[in-house]
Amino acid sequence: MERVNSTLLTEFILTGIPYPLRLRTFLFVFFLLTYILTQLGNLLILVVVSVDPQLHARPMYIFLGVLSIIDMGISTIIVPRLMMNFTLGIKPIPFGCCVAQLYFYHFLGSTQCFLYTLMAYDRYLAICQPLRYPVLMNGRLCTILVAGAWVAGSIHGAIQAILTFRLPYCGPNQVDYFFCDIPAVLRLACADTTVNEQVTFVDIGVVVATCFFLILLSYVQITQAILRIRTTDGRRRAFSTCGAHVTVVTIYYVPCAFIYLRPETNSPLDGAAALFPTAITPFLNPLIYTLRNQDVKLALKRMIGAPGMKSNI
Repeated sequence: MERVNSTLLTEFILTGIPYPLRLRTFLFVFFLLTYILTQLGNLLILVVVSVDPQLHARPMYIFLGVLSIIDMGISTIIVPRLMMNFTLGIKPIPFGCCVAQLYFYHFLGSTQCFLYTLMAYDRYLAICQPLRYPVLMNGRLCTILVAGAWVAGSIHGAIQAILTFRLPYCGPNQVDYFFCDIPAVLRLACADTTVNEQVTFVDIGVVVATCFFLILLSYVQITQAILRIRTTDGRRRAFSTCGAHVTVVTIYYVPCAFIYLRPETNSPLDGAAALFPTAITPFLNPLIYTLRNQDVKLALKRMIGAPGMKSNI
């Protein structure tokens, strides 16, 4: 499947993640179920937020609905291709599909990063500025912020894809990873990749570090405000409101920092770490936001017509 050095590649082979052959069927079924449940769980949240009048008018749940769309997209881009690693035979990915996969992964991934920051800012306004919250975070501003996150994510993804695939690739064509991502693809380039590696480190580093700093700053202010609440029940409800977001942010940022913000190495842990933002986090988000969020659970009960709930609308 390799090309000679004078010929540019037209396809890549994703080597996938290493696994014992006896677990081939189990892993295929596991990731198939993970993918199906990810789609169903996020679709359920999207439907609940859309149809429930008490949720779709609140910015926090508009952000949650957008997060569900992103999770469904990231899962669809990565997991079906990952599952092909557990089937028989070599299944190459065309060059153009590799470009598209890298672009959309970084487009949706950076948009998710921006969205987590907006969700933290929303919680900061709701808890630290409760009286001014309806004015500061209105529907128009919420729409502008979400649109800005999508545009910024698209630009970020385009920069990464253009920089990566402007280089010549003439062989070998085996990507030592389970999807087309920057570090793994750059190892196959037939040219010096120093500039690419530096720009990638700075670009992704700035996005991740800035978003994480703003989230951290928001939650420092939120924690101080919560500690000033006099009643134990009030503090518990405030912490519960933010707990889901903190959990998701931690699961998302730690693996991303491990993969992109360290010196170039070809560690077997990279693939395991990449499973979190690509497969595990999209699967866990619906569980975290429904099990820890009282508003979503009540909306689910109203949607299925639970006795005694309609009167609360």
